[in-house]
Amino acid sequence: MKRTQLKFESIQQVVGNDDLSVILLTDKNRQRALSLVCDHQMTSQILLRIQSPSKCLTMLPESLVQLLPGQYEMMIYGIHDGQYQVVLSDVDFKHSTRIRMSDAILLSIISTYPLFIEENLMLQQSIRFDANSTGVAIPINTMDIQRLNVALQSAIDDEDYKLASVIRDEINRRNKPEE
Repeated sequence: MKRTQLKFESIQQVVGNDDLSVILLTDKNRQRALSLVCDHQMTSQILLRIQSPSKCLTMLPESLVQLLPGQYEMMIYGIHDGQYQVVLSDVDFKHSTRIRMSDAILLSIISTYPLFIEENLMLQQSIRFDANSTGVAIPINTMDIQRLNVALQSAIDDEDYKLASVIRDEINRRNKPEE
C-alpha cells in the first residue's frame, strides 16, 4: 500500500462560527492539502501546543507519549459517516488501536509519530495546496450530518440547487441502511 506522510500546516477559525476551526494538513512537499473541521476544544488544545509548547510538557498527552516504549505511527485509511478512520500502531503492527482524526493530529504535533494517509485516499480527498490562499474547501464526505443539514439549508437559501442536490445525496447515502 502506498502512503503519503502528512504534516500539520495550520488551523483557522471558521468565519462566522466561534465553535469550529479548519485544520489544514499538507504532504511533505506542500503540493496537496487535506482539510478537516474540528471543534473548539480541540482547537484550544492544538493552539496551546503551537503557541506555548513549554507549558504543555507535563500535560497528560505529552506525559503519555514519553511513557510509550518503541516507535509508533498513525495511518488514515478511510472515511465512514463523515469521519476519517485512523489507526495508531507500533511500527511492527503488533499493537494498534483506532483513534479520532483530531487526536491523531494533536499526537503528531506533540510527538515524533508520523501521520500517513493511504495515497489514493489522499488524492481523492485533497486539493492542490496554495500557501497564499485565504480560504479552503472541506470535502463534503467529511462533514457530519448536522453540518450537512446546515449546508443544505444554506445552499437552498442561496438558490444553489446543484450544490443542494449534492448535499442531499450525501445525506441520503448516509441515512440509507447498510446492506
